[in-house]
Amino acid sequence: MVKIRLMRTGMKKAPSYRVVVADARSPRDGRIVESIGWYNPRTEPSTIQIDEEKALKWLSVGARPTDSVHSLFERAGINAKFQQHKSSGA
Repeated sequence: MVKIRLMRTGMKKAPSYRVVVADARSPRDGRIVESIGWYNPRTEPSTIQIDEEKALKWLSVGARPTDSVHSLFERAGINAKFQQHKSSGA
């Protein structure tokens, strides 16, 4: 199973994250299939940069986002576009 999840980067006590596609069995910071964006919670407001086209492609082939990535997709508007894309039958 393929998951879309966060991969921690940054210094100690100063995290930032990459949004990556990885096999569910690989460790959090282990081997990835593709990097589709990044998230920095330390800025005000939080910075979210996700390649929408890649995210929609992975969602359409069955990749499951984790809860935290799902909420990032909600904030970025990707979930709404995926639901619209899925209901249109394309």
